[in-house]
Formats: sequence, structure tokens, C-alpha cells
Amino acid sequence: MTTDRPADPRARWAYLSQSERDAAYDVVAAVKNSAELSAERNAASAQARATLRSALDLAYGPRQSARIDLYPADRPDAPCLLFWHGGYWQKNSRELFAALVEGIAAHGWSVAIPGYSLAPEVTLTEIVAESRAALDWLAAHGAEHGVAGPVVTSGWSAGGHLVAMTLDHPLVAAGLSIAGVFELGPLRDTFLNAALRLTDAEIATLSPLRLPPVAKRLDLAYGTHELPALVLDSLDLHARRDAAGASGRLLPLPGHDHFSILAELRRPDGALVQAARDLLG
Repeated sequence: MTTDRPADPRARWAYLSQSERDAAYDVVAAVKNSAELSAERNAASAQARATLRSALDLAYGPRQSARIDLYPADRPDAPCLLFWHGGYWQKNSRELFAALVEGIAAHGWSVAIPGYSLAPEVTLTEIVAESRAALDWLAAHGAEHGVAGPVVTSGWSAGGHLVAMTLDHPLVAAGLSIAGVFELGPLRDTFLNAALRLTDAEIATLSPLRLPPVAKRLDLAYGTHELPALVLDSLDLHARRDAAGASGRLLPLPGHDHFSILAELRRPDGALVQAARDLLG
């Protein structure tokens, strides 16, 4: 696939001002109606969480945020979409993304939405460990709650990073990362690091672009109106995986930005719903 590469702000990183570096990753400022889009999603999620068949607030670990919400399909052996929320690992919660359930549930899938602890209370190392613990718990206990089918992991923004970091988990059949962050190095020079406090070791071991590609299929989606740094992370990870023979599609979604892209996971006919279904053939 030939895809146009946007200009990379990180190519001149040493010469950028602090405000320019911050702007390279400030998805909220880049999308003028991001507050309205998030507010609508949050309200729809409250309604979905209150009305859909579910098993909520199940503890998979000792911390308060280590809880998972399950939305089982009619058949226990139905495929399950597990979704990691975004927020640069330092804001949002699983409750705010229940609106994403209905799109794929319309096709007979179950949905699992884990929460996780946030920076600065915990490190990114601990967040990744929690995400793996959530998958361990689902493997051991999902069937008790009617979720026992093959698992496709998906996630948005920081959640897209967690998709890549947990792709090797035995429970995971395939992954769908949406506007993921795959190179952590530049984040240390932005406003995001006040909470993340990234170490050299974390940048080296938790940046998917610095790790050996996992052989399982990983599709990488992003909006064509996304910030260049995030577009390039998806392009570069796809290229690196492709060179290693790891399967997966690059999915640029025309007209979408960092926030509007989630609409494609909310509608039964959404492009991301279809992408998730395609991952299981």
C-alpha cells in the first residue's frame, strides 16, 4: 500500500519550541469540537451502561481502577471485542466508552471494556502490567460471565498502544489499534510527561516501534485528519511489521480526526466494526 506521509514534526524536534512540541501531540487542541464529541459519547455511554445486558465492575486486580465491564452476547462462544480506552494513560475511564458496545454487539459479539490505573498514580510500566492482568483474568473467568469466544483486542489512542503491547498474550487472536501511539521517546519532551514521567528503560521497552514484531495480525487504523506524529506512528509500525512478515492492514479512514474516528466503532455498519469482524475471517 502506498500512503502519503505527512511532514514529521519530530524531524526538527531539537529546533522546536516547547509549545510546538506540545502541539505535535495535543489531540484535544487539534480537534476544535473534541469537547462536544466527548460529551456526547460520555452521555451515550452512561445510557448504554445502564441499559445493556452486562456484568459490571468486576475486579481483575487489587487497585480501584483494575475493574472490567463485560457485555456478553447470547452465545458464550461468540467472538469478543476487548476495548482499551484512551486518554494518554492519564485520564478517562472504562465507563465513558460503553457507547462502543452496540456497534459490534449487533453482529452477535460480546464486548469487554477493562479499566486501568492512571498516571501519575502509577507508571506506564504498571499500566501495561495491569492490561496483561486483565487479559489473564478474562482467560480464567470470562466463561463464568458468558464470554468464552475468541478475543480481538482494540483500543484508541493510548489504548491503541496497549493493543500493541498485549498482542502476544495467549488469549489474543488479533488486534485493531485506532490512532495508537507507538514511539514514546518524544512524549518525554511534551506536556504529557508531567504525569507519565517516562524513564529511558520504559521508552526502550514499551515503545512498540522499538520491539520485535509479534506475528499475530494487527490492523492499524487512523483518520486522515489525525495529527502527523500519530499518523506516522501507524505508518511506521505497519512498515516495520510488514518487513518482518507480520500480517495486518493499514486503515486510513478518510475525513476522520482523533475523536470522530470512534463513530466507526459505534455503528453496526461502521468501518471499524467491519475491520474487527474481518480479523477473525
